[in-house]
Amino acid sequence: MAITALNISGRTAYNDDHEAFRDTVRKVFAQHLVPHLDAHEEAGLTPREAWKALGEAGMLCPTVSEENGGLGLDFGFNCVLAEELGYIGSSAGFTLQNDITVNYFERLGSDEQKAKYLPGMISGDVIAAIAMTEPGTGSDLQGIRTTAVADGNHVVINGSKTYITNGQNADVVIVVAKTDPSAGAKGTSLILVDADTPGFAKGRNLDKIGQHAADTSELFFEDVRVPKTNILGQEGRGFIHLMEELPQERLSIAVSAMGGAQRAFDEAVNFTKDRKAFGSTVFEFQNTKFTLADLQAKLQVGWAHLDWAIARHLRGELTTDEASAAKLWHTEMQWECVDASLQLHGGAGYMNEYAIARLWRDARVQRIYGGTSEIMKEVISRAI
Repeated sequence: MAITALNISGRTAYNDDHEAFRDTVRKVFAQHLVPHLDAHEEAGLTPREAWKALGEAGMLCPTVSEENGGLGLDFGFNCVLAEELGYIGSSAGFTLQNDITVNYFERLGSDEQKAKYLPGMISGDVIAAIAMTEPGTGSDLQGIRTTAVADGNHVVINGSKTYITNGQNADVVIVVAKTDPSAGAKGTSLILVDADTPGFAKGRNLDKIGQHAADTSELFFEDVRVPKTNILGQEGRGFIHLMEELPQERLSIAVSAMGGAQRAFDEAVNFTKDRKAFGSTVFEFQNTKFTLADLQAKLQVGWAHLDWAIARHLRGELTTDEASAAKLWHTEMQWECVDASLQLHGGAGYMNEYAIARLWRDARVQRIYGGTSEIMKEVISRAI
């Protein structure tokens, strides 16, 4: 079934420049992503050709300043791309690069670090990952065990990470490690490790329930020796640097969730209006109409709230608890929407040949990564 376009009527977060950018995004996706979604799923990652195509179209890291070789656009352009990516049903790791990792480089990087990495991140020649989660620590970042011990003008990194998005493709990894294990959160630093550094190894591409087009990896560090100039930002302030990026990271997930939820709803509407049962279309049954009406109301509220959150973030006003609330509500709503939409497909919904199956699989982790729904409630409750 052909993909319909995301309906953007009534949106308030964007201007004409954003919508012109959306047209470019749709054209590039139609050529370089949509025809290859199944191939990317089978390969377990989104190939570099796709990254390069987005880079050439100005769709990677658009917020990087002109001074640093970028377009100097606002975060709304990132949101446009994230919505459209979620809507076509791709789990490619572009949003991680656009919305999360590039900010660390531009905001915290030295002139040398910016010159080394930013041009390639913009062009698609350099893919970055950030390694936080470990086998024994999930949302509790203060509990990380990976160490980076000083040795003269270098640090030596030992430890392992898991569930790292873009891990297989990564050319450079921002590693969260303890430079002073005795200092708790205050002893955490961010350290850049290039993929060809001796002692660094990429493990297997993890076998996930969904998001198969996103490479997700184990990473291993065995006496990985890098110069202290590879520390990103200030030594010992890694945990603070991570917390500073949380509002945008969680808003980014909320944006993707809305794109995926809307696509699931649209698939359910198209399917139920086409499928016949007991002499009429499935859409004509009261249960179907009422289920879709309920979802339509929640989507209406969701888009309005998302525009509010985007506008607040563009003004620099979105707080961590507000972003956490956005991530909580939009990902939970996405799950409700994809699950109900799959149910309306009947047995067809369980078949991988239908788009709803992929949308359902890919949505499940949205309530987990970036901080679980339970952690979001904890963060929100602290601000009450």
